[in-house]
Amino acid sequence: MINFPYPLPSDTTSEVDERAAAVALLPVGSYEQHGPHLPLVTDTLIACAIADRLAAAYPVQQLPPLTISCSHEHERWPGTVSISATTLHAVVSDIAASLRRGGTTALVVVNAHGGNHVLRNTVQESTARGERMALFPTADDWRTAAEDAGIHTDAHSDMHAGELETSILLHVGPQLVRIGHESMDHVHEDRRHLLTLGMDAYTASGVIGRPSLASAEKGQRLLAGLTESFADHLSALGVR
Repeated sequence: MINFPYPLPSDTTSEVDERAAAVALLPVGSYEQHGPHLPLVTDTLIACAIADRLAAAYPVQQLPPLTISCSHEHERWPGTVSISATTLHAVVSDIAASLRRGGTTALVVVNAHGGNHVLRNTVQESTARGERMALFPTADDWRTAAEDAGIHTDAHSDMHAGELETSILLHVGPQLVRIGHESMDHVHEDRRHLLTLGMDAYTASGVIGRPSLASAEKGQRLLAGLTESFADHLSALGVR
């Protein structure tokens, strides 16, 4: 067991009241295999790393993370734990409703697991009801940040535990990256039946990407790029 790089938010109720933030950040990660070199909690660490930097740069309230989500495509690997899409949708919707009752009128879901497809529908349904919710980062946010950070592998090839995720972990928690990531590269471009067959049909190690290209500097630049792009999402929510 090792110390989690990101502590839970330590605000008191008085401090939250004084800040009076109109927007709350909910990090959503997962607990799923990330190959032999990254921990099961990788997506949660990444979501918290993003939220931590956003909270330092913008007037928002940071919430503790959801650490288990929809990882069904990884479930044949030891350690992976999932909840249903219905449960994740309900939990996020309930949190948003609770925040509104407490006076925080907008929620940004900071999602770091690509398999949480239901979160897109959660945001769509919320906004259709006239509520304020956003999902961050979007694919465009990731693409721009990755280009600016010098990530060589495109998003399709770098699907899981590859250059991007390993770079962020090397930056925020290098002690968590196991020895050997330099030799873990595996790319499988044709994954058209992923939802039917699961990840193990396309990788024996759990990796789809090129972790050998990862660096802490790229991780730092990725997080900086995402922090910059968040301003546009606050503007879309009507927050200046």
